[in-house]
Amino acid sequence: MHENAVHEYYLEKLRQMRADRHERLGAIRSRAAALAYQRRVRRAIRRAIGPLPPRTPLNARTTGTERRAAFTLEKVLFESRPGCLVTAHLYIPTGLQRPAPAVLGSCGHSPDGKAEPLYQEFCQRLARAGFVVLIYDPFNQGERDQYHRLKDRSAVASCTHAHNMMGKQLELVGEWFGAWRAWDGIRALDYLLTRPEVDPSHIGLTGNSGGGTMTTWMWALEPRFTMAAPSCFVTTFAANFENELPADCEQYPPGVVGAGLEMADFIIARAPDPVLLLGQQYCFFDRRGLEEAYGEVRSFYDVLRAPPENAGLFIGPRGHGFFRENQEAMVEFFCRQAGLKRPRRVGKIVGFDTASVNVTPKGNTVAAGAVPIYTQTAGRARELRESRPALTASKLKTLVADCLHLPERQELSPPHFRVLRPARLEGRAVARYLVETELPARALLHKRMEDGSRTYSLDVEKTVHLYLPHVSSAADLVSDPLALAAQSKHPLYALDARGLGEFMPEEERRNYTYPYGMDYMYHGYGLLFGESYLGRRVHDVLSTVDLLVSEGARDIHLYGRGQGALLALFAALLHRRIRQVVLKNLPLSYDDWTRVPLVAWPAANFPRGVLHHFDLPDCIRALGKRVTLQQPWGPDMKPLRADQARRRLKQVGLPLRVLSGR
Repeated sequence: MHENAVHEYYLEKLRQMRADRHERLGAIRSRAAALAYQRRVRRAIRRAIGPLPPRTPLNARTTGTERRAAFTLEKVLFESRPGCLVTAHLYIPTGLQRPAPAVLGSCGHSPDGKAEPLYQEFCQRLARAGFVVLIYDPFNQGERDQYHRLKDRSAVASCTHAHNMMGKQLELVGEWFGAWRAWDGIRALDYLLTRPEVDPSHIGLTGNSGGGTMTTWMWALEPRFTMAAPSCFVTTFAANFENELPADCEQYPPGVVGAGLEMADFIIARAPDPVLLLGQQYCFFDRRGLEEAYGEVRSFYDVLRAPPENAGLFIGPRGHGFFRENQEAMVEFFCRQAGLKRPRRVGKIVGFDTASVNVTPKGNTVAAGAVPIYTQTAGRARELRESRPALTASKLKTLVADCLHLPERQELSPPHFRVLRPARLEGRAVARYLVETELPARALLHKRMEDGSRTYSLDVEKTVHLYLPHVSSAADLVSDPLALAAQSKHPLYALDARGLGEFMPEEERRNYTYPYGMDYMYHGYGLLFGESYLGRRVHDVLSTVDLLVSEGARDIHLYGRGQGALLALFAALLHRRIRQVVLKNLPLSYDDWTRVPLVAWPAANFPRGVLHHFDLPDCIRALGKRVTLQQPWGPDMKPLRADQARRRLKQVGLPLRVLSGR
């Protein structure tokens, strides 16, 4: 009944944004208006990407070569930032007489990275056509496994799961994994332009899927590219959302949807420079969205009176992938733009086996001395920890509200609620109240009743006990010792905030920590809008407390477990009517989540940039004697031993009295 509520919330916001954007685009009639729109788009994209790091020495070197009749392959190693080693292949056409046009290839999500046969194939097609080609490994692909030293890598066994792990940790320090990926590509371009074989006036950029993603982002960001051909990525953010297609964390640039941008705007940002949009007939990236994006790009280029050949569309006949037809369309497009003659069709292309073209001795950059990304994230968190000033209680509340992007609340305007049909839980009646916290998003309030005849009204006690579950009120009310103890002493309310409990899709209830579940996708769209999905859950709690107060409650005693403990912590800090709070299975510090390679907590619990401003011990400390902790959880979502919890409390400056032995 309620599992689509969060989906409808974001879908409504998306459709409103797109209606406003369509009106802005439709009003563009002149070159001046088009350029003004383009400037606005570029500013929004730069804000999303964030400040890029300083350029440091590439320390590039060639570790070996492989020769074929049509080209030579050089094995290249360079450093995109200190300690961050990147492995790459440089294809140089045989018999070059002068500097040649070049192409940077960005890999899709293939475990083999640059050695993936389809990616070797498009590089060879380009080299045979006369292009110098550089293709590099992304994080956790090819030779860049960041978790090389871990015994248990099951949580990051696939490159996409690994990307999402790195991405959520980077969010804590206010960085975006997509920007790290883009910076690798920009430094790869820096290297490419050092080569005497390269003509800098013709530099192309291409890639498929995840490589199409990075092609799209880098095209908007880096003016030294003169032509681009992203494949099997460009559609619309709305199409992905409507089709329930979660994306990778690098595919959620923070704030761009909130700024009124769609994917096509990353192409429009470079108008009228030459671009070819590539897709496939049966790609899971909706071709209707691709056709819509192309239509917008085509219209924008027409306003700027760009040559017709500067904006093209090619949709291949297959499913998702950079197959021959799309490769050939890309090569022909680049040849036309670079002034090269149309290439001969190449039938069979024979690639190299992975081991023969490894750049590093053991096929791994960490083994070759690279600093893993999680170690670099921990270093940045340490810098922030050491530079954060002491906070007053009022300043902390302001920072928490800002970090969670909480909407303004009117204390005298409690949310409307609906009394739903009651349920039964282990033979007892449960009243259910649907709280309209931010339509169409809602929260569901439960109350176990001794008298089943009273389930159709909300009669609120002067002292209210409210429980926030880890995943589901229905589950915790019958199984969690904290909930059972509380309801044995008091009438107990329990609240499912948006996306939890009855608001979870059926498949999510079986595995809510899945890195590509709907909960993860809602967190991603929160980032796209420049808001916080976690903050919206906190808003649900605060609004429900407002409702209870309006119905007669004077004091609120709050209980939270796991994910609910985080919600309870922030709500207790921000709402003056919450007198006492018990936090079970609370993480003791966001900083702890940066000190380990793997964090089991779902992405929805990671507020972007939090460690720039505060950490959880600041919030616990501000609550003083009102707070009690039970069985804190570590980054693995498992209880800390008692000695570990006491030691960590001492390290972060919290009194041992906050820790209950129960």
